[in-house]
Amino acid sequence: MNSTIETILNHRSIRDFEDKLLSDEQIITIINCAQAASTSSFIQAYSIIGVNDVEKKKELAQLSGNQSYVEKNGHFFVFCADFHRHDVVSEMEDVDLEPALESTERFMIGLIDATIAAQNAALAAESMGLGICYIGGIRNNLEAVCDVLQTPKRVIPLFGLAVGYPKTITGQKPRLPFTNVYHENVYQQDHKHYTKQLEQYNETITEYYQERTNGARKDTWTAQMANMLKEPKRMYMKKFVEEKGFNKR
Repeated sequence: MNSTIETILNHRSIRDFEDKLLSDEQIITIINCAQAASTSSFIQAYSIIGVNDVEKKKELAQLSGNQSYVEKNGHFFVFCADFHRHDVVSEMEDVDLEPALESTERFMIGLIDATIAAQNAALAAESMGLGICYIGGIRNNLEAVCDVLQTPKRVIPLFGLAVGYPKTITGQKPRLPFTNVYHENVYQQDHKHYTKQLEQYNETITEYYQERTNGARKDTWTAQMANMLKEPKRMYMKKFVEEKGFNKR
């Protein structure tokens, strides 16, 4: 097993960071690694906003559901789907790109490009001994987040990435069984087998929480998912995305 695989398999989310900022060199390296990621048809439909302003980080922490580690970390990155520069391309080349830029396909490319870049950034950070935590909570109120970050049309903040020096390192949450995730040639649809795998996974997750909390928590994964997903969340998103010039066609 090489060091890259060890870094990947050692991942866990860090939510408690030392009071120490990342250096400029570390930030540049992380961004360079993000940009080295694959991008669909060389479109490069993303941007990254680094936030080191104390007040802005505090605002983003509140908007993300009062998550302290959004404010207190070594550096906070916000990954955005971005076709603003392609509006500029439209002007420069005098070509109407509006129908393409408004399409669901281009919107998906922005999401995918940004996510691939972010994972490169995360792995780069972890390879340097830093910890990371993805922050989806910035989507709780994207209008306010866009105001804080002053993003133009066709730029949507998707998620944050808190990076810093780990102060507290937690255990790894067990992932779904390999055979529940990996299918060969076709999607395996043996319902009994599928359900049995999830029941076994529930036992693993319950043991994990019991050990982590000295018996105070006994959650199962399926119960967690059912409770989380039974209430629709962030239902403003479709309208917001369309108003930003995406996903209209």
